[in-house]
Amino acid sequence: MSESSFQDDVMQELGDDKLQEIAGLIGTDADGARETVAHTVGAMTGGLQEKAEGGDDEVRQAFAEVAQPPLQGVATLGGGLGGLLGGGMMAGVLAKASKPVAEAVSKKTGIPAPTVSRVIEMVIPVVLAVFAKRAAANKGAPTAGAPAPGAAPAEGGGLGDLLGQILGGGKK
Repeated sequence: MSESSFQDDVMQELGDDKLQEIAGLIGTDADGARETVAHTVGAMTGGLQEKAEGGDDEVRQAFAEVAQPPLQGVATLGGGLGGLLGGGMMAGVLAKASKPVAEAVSKKTGIPAPTVSRVIEMVIPVVLAVFAKRAAANKGAPTAGAPAPGAAPAEGGGLGDLLGQILGGGKK
């Protein structure tokens, strides 16, 4: 995988049609939509990273779930990717973070928080898809200290490695 930023991957996954839809929602052009999405994704991933590094077990487990290989066979829910695209723990974590993210992005951009919340609703499935793609791309290269299936990431290098795999080495 190339060294593109997490935000770049989200933009690419969104595509021009969704960006135009977001632009219409917030009353701007495609560049304004890109800027709003960038602020939103940055606030989301930065907040998740801070919580995970701060010891928030739910966020740590959500990252561990994202890093798990897809389930196989009859037990599969949501068509694979560890159930991630069907919801999963990370979807819940992102949903919980949406109000503070909306308020932060609103303050930064001047867009009303309820409007930013609608943008977040459109962006969360895309963020989940990018998490899944990045985790899948890295599943062939296990990291030292990677968690056992269903376990939270270990303290120290394991969590840093996991965050680096999924978010590309930190906030951009």
